Amino acid sequence: MRRKSGKGAEAGDSGDATVESVLDELYATPPPEFVARREERAAAARTAGRKEDARLIHAARRPTLAAWAANLLARSEPEESRRFLELGRELREAHRSLDPAGLRELSAQRRRIVTALSRQTARLADEAGHRLSQAALREVEATLRAVLADPDAAERWSGGRLAVSLTPPSEFPSDTAPAAPAKPEPAGTTAPAQSRAKDELADRRRKRREELADAEREAKEADERLRDTRTRRKEAEELLRRTGEEHDRAREEVSAAEERLRAAREDLDRTGRELKEAQEGARAAGGAVTGAEREARTAARRVDRLAARGR
Repeated sequence: MRRKSGKGAEAGDSGDATVESVLDELYATPPPEFVARREERAAAARTAGRKEDARLIHAARRPTLAAWAANLLARSEPEESRRFLELGRELREAHRSLDPAGLRELSAQRRRIVTALSRQTARLADEAGHRLSQAALREVEATLRAVLADPDAAERWSGGRLAVSLTPPSEFPSDTAPAAPAKPEPAGTTAPAQSRAKDELADRRRKRREELADAEREAKEADERLRDTRTRRKEAEELLRRTGEEHDRAREEVSAAEERLRAAREDLDRTGRELKEAQEGARAAGGAVTGAEREARTAARRVDRLAARGR
């Protein structure tokens, strides 16, 4: 069952997407981009007020390259994946029913199909920009064999969210038909106990391998987070340096502008005083001109009178 987000919005918005749709998106994301995408989606859920969704998203484990490639196959080739899962059911049924002929035929198909699907997975990964190494390809083949042998592994793979490669159970025959039924053991035999002990040992080894793979993956993710954090800190320090320099330049420009403003105000005051003095001088000169004009007119009339007397 898919768990809906707190707001029940469509999956197109990362802030309101269902947890299931976000997880589907994450496990379709190539491993190098997984952590950044996960943190982005978790942050969007937190911003939307969905703390539990954010916790579930943040808990998603970064897949190995081989596990991502196996997820890619399951998602990209749904019809072939369906037929492969059906082959696994038939193969397990033949094993349970001890049908040698059917098991031989299905085992031959298993070999061909695992080889073909492994190559197809490598091609899909390469097209997505991530070439699989031989070791990763062997992990993909192991996952496909596990899907055929184990119904739980088949269900996990079909969900397209593997974080690590799967390991086929040791008790499932790889390519051969089952042996003839053994003769009854005498009473008190220890064979069943030995078989159980072997099974328990195999289970413990498989669990240890899975725990080791989980620990290595978590350590790698921690290293990636540390590198990301250091990168962000370096970027923040660089931004702080640039901003400080810009602030210093702006402060210098303000100081220079204030100095220019002070000088301009002094010039304004000085020119104001000079203007006032010039206006007073102009008024005084105007008065002198008026007086001189009166004197000139008086002198002219005197000249006229004197000239009249002489005639």
